[in-house]
Amino acid sequence: MKISSMKYLFGQGVKNVWTNRIMTFASFCVILVSLLLVGSMMLFTANVNRFISGIESKNEVVVYLNDGVTDETVSQMETDIKKLDNVAEVVFYSKEQAFEDYKKSMENAEEIFESIGDESPLPDAFKIRVKDISKMTSTIAQINKMQNIYKVSAPNDFADLLIGIKSTVGMISTAVIAALGIVCLVIISNATRASVFARRKEINIMKYVGATNTFIRIPFFVEGMVTGMLAGVAAAGLTWFGYEKFIEALSKQMTLWKAFGIDEFIPFDSVVVKVVLGYVGAGALLGAIGTVISTRKHLKV
Repeated sequence: MKISSMKYLFGQGVKNVWTNRIMTFASFCVILVSLLLVGSMMLFTANVNRFISGIESKNEVVVYLNDGVTDETVSQMETDIKKLDNVAEVVFYSKEQAFEDYKKSMENAEEIFESIGDESPLPDAFKIRVKDISKMTSTIAQINKMQNIYKVSAPNDFADLLIGIKSTVGMISTAVIAALGIVCLVIISNATRASVFARRKEINIMKYVGATNTFIRIPFFVEGMVTGMLAGVAAAGLTWFGYEKFIEALSKQMTLWKAFGIDEFIPFDSVVVKVVLGYVGAGALLGAIGTVISTRKHLKV
């Protein structure tokens, strides 16, 4: 197809957005609502995953060492633990520091500590933060193979619970987003079908004078794509405004959220580019595909 023909068809598609503005507005509203539903679900899922990741990062594996371990051995053990693939951070926790912290946590038990004396009865330890709690069991197994290990304490049950929650949230959100996507496509197709049906005579005439299916479809394709892009821009703006207001309201109870391990919700500024591009791209795709599907019936003359 010639470039001049493509320019003409593209121009016709853009022009039809205004010419058929009533039908265009109907399609615009359907795409807008569809994008808002899917986008809101994705932002919700992202915040839930951030919440779970925040709790994951606070989980520690404590490795208690045997008595009498030399400083050189401790230093070598720290180096060996840091070399493990799933280890994010290693902090040496001396028995003296542990004893001091234990005293501070029991301020009303001076008599008990006086009977113990100044010598710490607690063992030296390493506090370890892992990168992926789903690999915690294998990481603990690697640590247990090392020498001079007295005991390894890890929140295995809690880690399994978090893994289960994360997996469940992932499956549910994927299923909901996929279902919403299919429903949106069907609704958009039905909405644009009304627009195509109103111009069925125009399509039939073009077919009778020898126009190819591609020649007829391109203006409808462009019209649906432009409508979808406009809906995407509007959806991004509404999401930005609504999300900021919603997070502002939730942030007033930040003390409560911090108790659950949530230090901060995802700021919209950090995802605005992805959201805008996602909305515009998805809107253009849904609008174009929905329009093309709707024209199929009327091309069979």
